[in-house]
Amino acid sequence: MTSPSPNYYAVLQVPRGASQQEIARAYRALMRRHHPDVAGEDALPAELELIMQAFAVLRDPKRRAIYDREVFAAAAAGESGRQPQDVPVRVVRPREPPLRVTPVRWESGPWA
Repeated sequence: MTSPSPNYYAVLQVPRGASQQEIARAYRALMRRHHPDVAGEDALPAELELIMQAFAVLRDPKRRAIYDREVFAAAAAGESGRQPQDVPVRVVRPREPPLRVTPVRWESGPWA
């Protein structure tokens, strides 16, 4: 069984729907506050590592989507007591009229 991953949104102190810019600003602010050069002896390496992990996941849209799916689906399943189901979806595209190809008629001109 895997250990539950921390809530990276809470680590960076941003809402779940935060933009990339908000995430980057929060990361920089937290790094300035917790950096060993600034915080001195009060800096905790584990906290810094967690902040960097959270930023690494949330800054990449693909990794963020995977994280959201795994963590929040597990939370929703835990609340309701059952596993979420995948529902197959069929994509229906509107029918486009077929391309109409007509023969090319060459015009006579001074080059002919």
